[in-house]
Amino acid sequence: MSRIGKLPIQVPAGVDVTIDGRTVAVKGPKGLLTHTVAAPIEIVKGEDGVLNVTRPNDERQNKALHGLSRTLVANMITGVTQGYAKALEISGVGYRVAAKGSDLEFQLGYSHPILVTAPDGISFKVESPTKFSVEGIDKQKVGEVAANIRKLRKPDPYKAKGVKYAGEVIRRKVGKAGK
Repeated sequence: MSRIGKLPIQVPAGVDVTIDGRTVAVKGPKGLLTHTVAAPIEIVKGEDGVLNVTRPNDERQNKALHGLSRTLVANMITGVTQGYAKALEISGVGYRVAAKGSDLEFQLGYSHPILVTAPDGISFKVESPTKFSVEGIDKQKVGEVAANIRKLRKPDPYKAKGVKYAGEVIRRKVGKAGK
């Protein structure tokens, strides 16, 4: 991971990075994100809008934290400039999604509809009754909300019914062989 950690982070115009001890705050056109960097790792703000992540020595844990810290800060910068989105699809007879204000209401074959509320910083966009996306500036939170929604009805390996990521290939199983 240290090869990734050695790469400098370019800060685009319109993004303000504030380093206060171990806390890094990134403010951009889409919002504000903060992150506390792990103990041995240092983030140095250089001239001409470049951030460098350094580690004190070559211990195994410090190498891993070096690459992790650099990637997390780079993801924060991408999040406040472009944002992140995770597209999901629903397949199955009668399975659908509908927007209820800022929340989503799912019909997934259960006896009741399932209501998913949007956490802070997350928004939902419904393209059709079977396609929707989770959007936000925090990559980790977007992925977590999308995974929790997918968990409501995982794709079935026999009929491929359920909630899946867009482009995800579901490995199908052959049913029981009859006589």
